[in-house]
Amino acid sequence: MEEKRKTELSEIRYIKMVTIGSVNPNNPLSEESRRAQAALLNRCLSDYPRGVIIGKDIAIGRYMIGEHELTMEKTTYHVGFSRRPAWEEG
Repeated sequence: MEEKRKTELSEIRYIKMVTIGSVNPNNPLSEESRRAQAALLNRCLSDYPRGVIIGKDIAIGRYMIGEHELTMEKTTYHVGFSRRPAWEEG
């Protein structure tokens, strides 16, 4: 059985930041936009060259709208690649 080789941090030459979610209550994301963001992250982690998550940032916004409190979250994943993927837009 062939063993999977892990990507070393020293091999990372390209980093793509993929954001999922939004903390802007004036411009909330549609469900379709959120699915597109998740699909991009999945593509980064499964297509060739396969990326690896090397970090993530989480932003949380809390807003009062009238009597109601709204909490929104945005997570930005830092996906590292050994080279820039061919499918990545210029």
